[in-house]
Amino acid sequence: MKSKGYNGFRTVFAHVLLIILSFMCLFFFYILLVNATRSHAELQKGFSVLPGSHLLDNFRSVANDGTFPMVRGVINSLFVSTCSAAICTYFSALTAYGLYAYDFKLRKVAFTFIMAILVMPTQVTAMGFLRLITRMGMYDSLAPLIIPSIASPSVFYFMYSYMQSSLPLSLVEAARIDGSGEVRTFNQIVLPIMKPAMAVQAIFTFVGSWNNYFVPALVIQSKEKMTVPILIALLRGADYMNRDMGKIYMMIMVAIVPIIVVYLFLSKYIIAGVTLGGVKG
Repeated sequence: MKSKGYNGFRTVFAHVLLIILSFMCLFFFYILLVNATRSHAELQKGFSVLPGSHLLDNFRSVANDGTFPMVRGVINSLFVSTCSAAICTYFSALTAYGLYAYDFKLRKVAFTFIMAILVMPTQVTAMGFLRLITRMGMYDSLAPLIIPSIASPSVFYFMYSYMQSSLPLSLVEAARIDGSGEVRTFNQIVLPIMKPAMAVQAIFTFVGSWNNYFVPALVIQSKEKMTVPILIALLRGADYMNRDMGKIYMMIMVAIVPIIVVYLFLSKYIIAGVTLGGVKG
């Protein structure tokens, strides 16, 4: 009887805790939505949990602002984030496959070198990176926001761990015996097995690239090439007399929508990917 009562208490406590955590997570999204529906004057009056009636007005103000390329910024961010997620997941999986499926002398050295890069902050190499892309003629372009994604130590490590738990080497050896080339083996045998891991990392990479402010602020100057975080910073950086908080909250809401869509589209792979990738067989 005591055991049943204790288990019942644990169940109730777990549900109450999950409800509280869910409320805390969703409450801020709700407040963002509410603030996006209020005018600048209403926002100046203070906090409110009730939506306003200026949602379309705020959207028109942002979309029709000739000095503020909202649509172009969203397109730029979508292009950069999608390309970054695609090349990051593919080449990270390819690199992990190379170190996992091949036994060569410098294998441990290569793995250690990649892991060493993982602990190096982006800010440390910022000036060297800026000089490099300037000499290569890529300053004020979207290329520097995409190309570096091809080398991601954290994604590589996740893919490597996932292969250790989910990809038997006997399957690769069987494909080789059957005459399958290495590229074909990777694309047609390894990638389908890696689909959950690649979907998880695609979400994380997409979100990270979408929210990235430091690198775009470093290399982008033209307004027509700016991404969403830079445009939001422009709105927030306006002088007090010209600042419109309704437009700022609307732009933040616009910035969140693509992330939610990508998450919903790939969410079924998250639990499988994280669970299998974190358990070594």
